Amino acid sequence: MNLYVGATRQNDGKTITCLGLVSALKKRLSSVGYIKPVGQRYVEINGHKIDEDALLVKQVCQLKGDVEDMSPIAVPRHFTEDYIDNPNRSDLVDRITEAFTRILMDNDMVVVEGTGHAGVGSVFDMSNGDVAAILGCKAVIVSSGGIGRPIDEIMLNKAMFDASGVEIIGAIINKVDEEKYEKVKSYVTRGLARKGLDVLGVMPYRPMLSNPTVEQLLEDIDGQLLSGERGLRNIVGKMVIGAMPPHQALEYMHSDALLITPGTREDIILAAMSACILGETGTPCVAGMILTGGTAPQPSIMELVARTYVPVILVEEDTYSVASKIAKLIVKIRPGDFEKISAAEALVDEFVDVDSIIEKLQ
Repeated sequence: MNLYVGATRQNDGKTITCLGLVSALKKRLSSVGYIKPVGQRYVEINGHKIDEDALLVKQVCQLKGDVEDMSPIAVPRHFTEDYIDNPNRSDLVDRITEAFTRILMDNDMVVVEGTGHAGVGSVFDMSNGDVAAILGCKAVIVSSGGIGRPIDEIMLNKAMFDASGVEIIGAIINKVDEEKYEKVKSYVTRGLARKGLDVLGVMPYRPMLSNPTVEQLLEDIDGQLLSGERGLRNIVGKMVIGAMPPHQALEYMHSDALLITPGTREDIILAAMSACILGETGTPCVAGMILTGGTAPQPSIMELVARTYVPVILVEEDTYSVASKIAKLIVKIRPGDFEKISAAEALVDEFVDVDSIIEKLQ
């Protein structure tokens, strides 16, 4: 009774779904395991490359077993080139199956997280369909909200699993606009039913789960924290580029705004800080600031900024380059993102039919 969680594309919500499913399943079964057989974003732990998602689920859900078994293959740079030069599929199969067997020994059920869309990994003979077939799993496909596109993409990905002999037990639709929730749920449910697929959950869009914290930005843009460590957990909802007069910039600054401006624009910086310093309520402030160009404000300005506890990050790059880099970031939940973790677990618990999933797997 093992479930493979695939998706129609990157950043559709596989990890959030897996995190919530493991949490929900632990309430219903005596023991639940997790594995991400093929990972792409990893950290080094005791000489082992461990996928970030595997580490997250292991820590948050307090799962038994070694984290190395939960991430048997993490794909470093040049992995695909090396494999094409010297293909050795049997080695990859052995690493995955041996790790999966060890996890399965201690659990009633294992949630298996895929990587990207169904075809990812084909270049080294380990597509999602291949892996699900090797492990003997049934699968569910996660797609993001809408009507036509999710149905089209779910059927396209289903074809890949079908070709590997993997049974799809249903689909989960994620990131549905709340204003269109009932309409999307109705049409997608009926549309997929015509194709012989059940909808096992429709989850509304929760902006906080898709938005980065200031701490993630600090790590991903390789910046220097000048002040405001207490605010690193602030969630960023939008970017404000400080290339306008201060009175105009104030119109765009709110508690979820990230101000990106040259460190020499002390007028913009002071404008953003004014409400925080005065301690007023209902007036603009910011989640954080990224100062570009490698030049920090004068010490007297930084003393004022430090009083607000707003995190301030200094980078060498120009404003446009930093904003472009942030716009392309893939937001991942981190083990310390307690608010996001609780929201993800609650989302799956409320909007996914976990009991139906168990029944279909049995």
